[in-house]
Amino acid sequence: MNKEAIIHEKADRIRDVIRYIRRFKNALVIIYIDDKLIDSPLFLSHIKDICYIHESGLKVILVPGASKRISEILSNANIPWSFYNNCRITGTDAMPLIKMAAFDVSNQIMTAFAGEKKTALIGNWVRARGKGVVDGFDYCTAGEIDKLQVDSIQTVLDNGFIPIFPCIGWSVAGKPYNISSIQLAEQIAIRLKADKLFYLVPGADINNSNFSVPEHIGLSPEGTVPAMNLEELDSFMTMNLTTNHSEVLSQNDNLALTSDRSVVQNTGMRDKIFFLLNLAKEACKEGVTRVHILNGSFDGSIPCEIFSDLGSGTMIYANNYGHIRPMVREDISAVLTLMKPFVDEGILLPRTKQMLYEQLAFYIVYEIDGAIRATAALIPYSDGQMEIAGVAVDKHFSHIGLGPKLIDFLLNRAKETGASRVFLLTTQTADWFEHLGFVQGSIEELPPQRKEKWNPKRGSKVLFYDKPAKKII
Repeated sequence: MNKEAIIHEKADRIRDVIRYIRRFKNALVIIYIDDKLIDSPLFLSHIKDICYIHESGLKVILVPGASKRISEILSNANIPWSFYNNCRITGTDAMPLIKMAAFDVSNQIMTAFAGEKKTALIGNWVRARGKGVVDGFDYCTAGEIDKLQVDSIQTVLDNGFIPIFPCIGWSVAGKPYNISSIQLAEQIAIRLKADKLFYLVPGADINNSNFSVPEHIGLSPEGTVPAMNLEELDSFMTMNLTTNHSEVLSQNDNLALTSDRSVVQNTGMRDKIFFLLNLAKEACKEGVTRVHILNGSFDGSIPCEIFSDLGSGTMIYANNYGHIRPMVREDISAVLTLMKPFVDEGILLPRTKQMLYEQLAFYIVYEIDGAIRATAALIPYSDGQMEIAGVAVDKHFSHIGLGPKLIDFLLNRAKETGASRVFLLTTQTADWFEHLGFVQGSIEELPPQRKEKWNPKRGSKVLFYDKPAKKII
């Protein structure tokens, strides 16, 4: 890589960071941090990163897991417990110790923030009610959120502090209940209409090594699923949640794993990820913009996820992340920059601003969080044929399926507008287009206007989307 390319790549990374800082300034971020990370060597590094994003203008709420600490304290006191539907089931005699453990963990978090000169506050902002008896099962001291003191929380955020939520809620009468930290984070995100919900969990990798990934879901160069919309999430869950792994039962869209309708603690990372994905789906349906599942075993996973397009983990979203739209005049400079490496390699013909402006109506772009990451054009001819041209995908995003999405979009547009055939010319990417259903044809089959422009010195191959006997699909 030459010096110009190296500087360009560094500049692009810096631009991405600045773009995301602008985009998410004053955004509300809820972060669940698994308690296994609190005892890990990476804990203080994660706290430092959370401080960085807070200083970048994001509002942060932290929900620490306390399950490990609670189990330790209850075991030392010889108090029994069990898990049912991701809830800890105990007698009332356990609650003083559960409260102690929950606040002990929260104090540990607050002390770490103080070490970074950040003010964090632990509050009793959660009014809870007991889950009671459901289908004949008594949840005892397990509770769920009844109400959040939204005004008080907002005041804390507006004053620049970081609220910390222990996994305890109190009834109107002052009775304490134990609440699942994972579900507490989800409910806080929903009720405060958060922009982002993070689940920072050690080992939480969603990749093609641990899961089956549907072909239409793109992967990062490392094999991780960087993002899924709700439709893609459904297909991912359907492919992976089989009787060979876990029986999936659904009740009010809450995931329940194992055949006895219980979620057993520490049943394995795979089941925990399924549970988090289901909560992510519910949160997005309820208005949370994006939910991120991150492997907390990686140093720097939080800022990498926030301040880059592909991130470090897996993002679940309802809309407004990546989308195809018509190219507008303001996009032309970015599109030319996107095309330049392909022009340099001889894959694309050079284009000018004037050429793109004249063909503006034919071009589409794939935009991810305000940045143009792919482009292509569909050019009509008088004989009814249409040409796909100018296909360029940012090489950093070539593994997540943007190219096939653009081609599919243009093929559908060609069908809707009554194209007789769709063709393209290529010198180096014939194999890729053939994989998408194109077949080689003859120069003589091109529209007269296009045949006149064909350059024998360049020697481009002509590919048609299926032969004339077949239809555009």
